[in-house]
Amino acid sequence: MAIFIDADSRVIVQGMTGSEGLKHTTRMLASGTTIVGGVNPRKAGTSVTFPGADGADVDVPVFGSVAEAVEATRADVSVIFVPPAHTKGAVVEAIEAGVPLVVIITEGVPVADSAEFFTLAQAKGVRLIGPNCPGIISPGKSNVGIIPANITGPGKVGLVSKSGTLTYQMMYELSEYGFSTAIGIGGDPIIGTTHIDALEAFEADPDTEVIVMIGEIGGDAEERAAEFIKANVTKPVVGYVAGFTAPEGKTMGHAGAIVSGSAGTAQAKKEALEAAGVKVGTTPSETAQLVRDLLG
Repeated sequence: MAIFIDADSRVIVQGMTGSEGLKHTTRMLASGTTIVGGVNPRKAGTSVTFPGADGADVDVPVFGSVAEAVEATRADVSVIFVPPAHTKGAVVEAIEAGVPLVVIITEGVPVADSAEFFTLAQAKGVRLIGPNCPGIISPGKSNVGIIPANITGPGKVGLVSKSGTLTYQMMYELSEYGFSTAIGIGGDPIIGTTHIDALEAFEADPDTEVIVMIGEIGGDAEERAAEFIKANVTKPVVGYVAGFTAPEGKTMGHAGAIVSGSAGTAQAKKEALEAAGVKVGTTPSETAQLVRDLLG
């Protein structure tokens, strides 16, 4: 089992023929992801040859629209590698084509654009992951985005993180235990999938035994997640909040990470999570050790 994606996920890549799209499509295919098409209106009817996971070449067709790709391939996931100015159009196209899961890697998407396509996605019942995120991986099954697949293998840990870099570090720190799914949700003010969404899915996933939740200073997402955990999650949760050493009032790297007074500080989030029964580390390595202690 896994959350949101699995070995049967059929992925299309919007922006596959650009430099980032080519690079990461190569990586996703190498890690076993089933990529069934790319989308580029200017290159419709062509194909791109990639090395496959088994060493044989894979020809991936390019379609003129997401709707054409879905009709031809039965794709149920789209991952988006397009510039910020074109991201809204790409996401809206995927939503309108009925793709149930859309993963938006692009950084720098205007918040007004995110608000618009998030509202449309909710109305259409489409799950978005991102924007400004590394994507989602279920090791050994599917890898949608830019998360390195060689850090770890399948296992019992479920990870949800605002930070891409800390996603990779935690996967590395706990590589011997493996992961059911690791999901980077992004740190923008408006994101399609929240900590709570992932926590709910991990709680329902029989293969996830321990949940790791990585947050960061600013906003109140972690406090809201703590309330959800207290009311709804029976599995052990281990947390980490990036930004313990940040000076008050300092805007951090993510647009969502802004501290105002005590609200949104790492300490306030740590206390809220601990009040919900979450074990919270003050460094990534300490957090990983808390997970090791639980798994034995």
